[in-house]
Amino acid sequence: MTLLDNDKIKKVIEAAKLYYQLDYSQNEIADALGVSRPTVSRLLQQAKAEGIVTIEIKDPTEDVAVLRNLLKEKYQLKNVIVAFTPTYEESIVKKYIGQAAAAYVTELAKDGDTIGASWGSTMYQVALHLKSKSLINSFVVQLNGGVSDADVQISPSEIVHLFGRAFNVTPYFMYLPAIVDHILVKQSMLTDRHIRRVMDMGKGANIAVFTAGSPTPDSVLINSNYFREEELEIIKTKAVGDICSRYYDSNGEICLPSLNDRTVGIELADLRTKEHSILVAGGSSKVNAIYGALRGKYGNTLVTDQITAKALLKKLD
Repeated sequence: MTLLDNDKIKKVIEAAKLYYQLDYSQNEIADALGVSRPTVSRLLQQAKAEGIVTIEIKDPTEDVAVLRNLLKEKYQLKNVIVAFTPTYEESIVKKYIGQAAAAYVTELAKDGDTIGASWGSTMYQVALHLKSKSLINSFVVQLNGGVSDADVQISPSEIVHLFGRAFNVTPYFMYLPAIVDHILVKQSMLTDRHIRRVMDMGKGANIAVFTAGSPTPDSVLINSNYFREEELEIIKTKAVGDICSRYYDSNGEICLPSLNDRTVGIELADLRTKEHSILVAGGSSKVNAIYGALRGKYGNTLVTDQITAKALLKKLD
């Protein structure tokens, strides 16, 4: 810093405060200080030259690019999309990552693809923001059974319908419960050729788009009355999340094999074989669920937000 007399320093600081903190124009500062406008310009330049004012530009896109590369490397992923969200409020995060996932899936999808989709509020945001792109010889299929419309605001069939409409293809629905009471019920269902066809389409889909749920008290699945008391206890103590209604722990291992056997829809192991297995999830309540899913290698592509991305990188430190 060069030597300035006290009066000059005071004037420089005063001009800087009026300009940078109070948003005065240079003309207004000139009037307030009783100096000319060119003098104000020199005072502001002096403020920067003396280090009284330092300007730092935060570029969120630059931060996002770094996070994307770090996540890709640390979790050995095929692709990572990090959406910049202005706030960590859950509904806002879902909207931003939903938009990012929709743009990615729209660009990715091509003629001949079969796209499998799960359900949930995050998936609804993806479906809602898909741009129209007509595909030839392609299909959209529901990956797992749902819960009754009385238990969920957005029905699984609506999400698959929106996917089908966006790509101008036939949607195939799974009008079945996510979990049944007994494995024999599930086995009986699978003898129906129409149900079997939809299940096989999901298994054979080359693109799967899904989210991860967390076993929180407000979880639609937790509140669906599908579980026995002892199962709920294990879910609460061991599970970090669910994908397509199948619960797994922090290592990505299935928590309850007996419950898993009663679950209707794609097996998690089948997600590992997809050309594009796209996990769309973000927010503070989902960090552990995403971590377990990535440990289990259920997604080869992750769509998340910048705050969740940073939390996921810390999990490996």
